[in-house]
Formats: sequence, C-alpha cells, structure tokens
Amino acid sequence: MQQQVLVLTTGGTIDKVYFDAKSTYSVGEPQIAGILQRVGAMFPYKIETILRKDSLDLTDDDRALIRRRILETPQKRILITHGTDTMIDTARLLADVHDKTIVLVGSLMPARFKATDAEFNIGFALAAVQMLSEGVYVAMNGRIFDPLHTQKNESKNRFEDR
Repeated sequence: MQQQVLVLTTGGTIDKVYFDAKSTYSVGEPQIAGILQRVGAMFPYKIETILRKDSLDLTDDDRALIRRRILETPQKRILITHGTDTMIDTARLLADVHDKTIVLVGSLMPARFKATDAEFNIGFALAAVQMLSEGVYVAMNGRIFDPLHTQKNESKNRFEDR
C-alpha cells in the first residue's frame, strides 16, 4: 500500500496574491490542493494549513510549530510548502528529525501567475518525497539539495550548493 503524503502549507510566494502594480501582496489560500486536483494526482495525500506567512515573517515559534507538527504526525513522508527566503533555515531546524522523509518546496513566482515555477516544483517535490530515503531535503527547480550544504543565491534568484 502506498504511504500517504502529508502536505503542510506555510505560505510564501507560492501562495501569494498580488493586488496592484506596486506589488502589494498578501499570502492567500494554499494553491497546492487546486494543483493536485487539476493534474489528477493519484497518490494518497492529506493537506494541512499550519501557517499563512511570508517566510521572512516566520518566527522561532512558527518554526517550532512546524517541527512539533512533524514530530506528532504518524505520516512518514511530509512535503512542506514554504517561502524560499528562509526555507533553508526551517530545513536545518528539522535536520535531526529521524524516521521521516521531509521535503521543503517553494516557488520564485506565485502559483497564480501564468509563468511560474510553482507547479513544476510541486510535482518534482512530490515525486522526491515518495522516492527519497529518510532525511530532510529542499527541492527547487529540478534539483534536490541538502539543506546543510546549500544556500539561496539572492542575486541569481536560485538555490545552489555552497
């Protein structure tokens, strides 16, 4: 029997809604449910929203909540949608969680945009969380990163090994 994937949504660019030409935004409804429905995802999953924040606004208490939810759940395969600016910080906090496969994913453009990396990243991350061995990973733009050895290159707007 295929294991159920727990999807925890925390906000970030992937769920942003832009209101005007000056890029005023808020974090909206999680987009992953609609994406999974549109593509006819054929694996067991459960989606739970635990935060709706830009990752720059996440606090230590927010990260503790994410960690606590992961430790409490019986699911062994967990995908976390997360803002890219502090995704690595959250992943590093989870690095000592054992007996689970945890993949963090985000996007550089909101899922609501026509030209976005969100759907590709989500699909890639969902495949990764089902295939990888236990551990914590960051999945972005077709690559799997070890959060202890990666960084977000702000000037190039991408993740890379460090």
